[in-house]
Amino acid sequence: MALQATMNAFDVAVVGEVYIDHVFTGLASWPRPGEEVLSRGYVREPGGGSVNTACGLARLGRSVRLFGLVGAVDMPWFTARLGDFGVSTQGLRAHPAGTGVTASASMDDDRGFFTYKGANAELGQLLTDEDVIADLCATRHVHFALPLERGIAQSLLPRLERAGCTTSLDVGFSPEWLGNPLNRDTCLEVDYFLPNQKECGLLLGSDQDEAFTRFVRKEGFGHGALKLGPAGALGVDREHAWRVKPPRVVVRDTTGAGDAFDAGFIDALLDGRDLNTCLERACICGALCATEAGALAGLPDIQQLGSFHEQTYGG
Repeated sequence: MALQATMNAFDVAVVGEVYIDHVFTGLASWPRPGEEVLSRGYVREPGGGSVNTACGLARLGRSVRLFGLVGAVDMPWFTARLGDFGVSTQGLRAHPAGTGVTASASMDDDRGFFTYKGANAELGQLLTDEDVIADLCATRHVHFALPLERGIAQSLLPRLERAGCTTSLDVGFSPEWLGNPLNRDTCLEVDYFLPNQKECGLLLGSDQDEAFTRFVRKEGFGHGALKLGPAGALGVDREHAWRVKPPRVVVRDTTGAGDAFDAGFIDALLDGRDLNTCLERACICGALCATEAGALAGLPDIQQLGSFHEQTYGG
């Protein structure tokens, strides 16, 4: 595995849905039909789980290549903005359906989204392209930030395993995918499945710790991580289950916090850390992301991560 890692062109390939995010913050309440509610803040950024996680990893010093579909007119903007973070956009392809768009409305205790999927609806085609598959096989770790189609998973995941890649999956809030029993096998076939409580409830019929712990141990895939929002995260392996609490921060906007969690988790994984340390780094990244409006402004660099880790967990 160590030899394989030295030959890889990138540390991480992140594959998934790409959006233009319009983030409205500081809302006093949700508008009722026919009403208007004023926002105290607004941010426009590249977004989607794939973008947020890729930028989070790049901020931590990882070499990252992003794979997804955007509209041709938006390609220069994505290339320039993601280049600010050091993310390679050579894996982005222009698509006539145009870039997906998400409007995020954030209050102090929750958020909601309005989304147009655009070219993201055609992502399955990208993951059957042999050139793309070859590029994915040339990385240390592949993170999927999308509801991975079962047929594609059956074909692609074994090839990545043979190439020596580790894999992770965050399908986001995808009720249809999570409610399909066939997709449980995909959760088991990736090395790390990273749901939050709502997604766990859709997959297992319960969002409780005990349900997730039973799923990990009964199905026998060895380890799991469950995001618990402000309560931190739950880690489970064959013998132990433990909670990791995040650092205390002033929350401004939780958009992208789960994606930043994924970045911290993968960063520690690439360092060969144990599951507990992976969760600690993940919780720090998720918490710091939430201190700024939008998903990108609060992402920590490696110095901030180390400082918060020492303050919160003692080194």
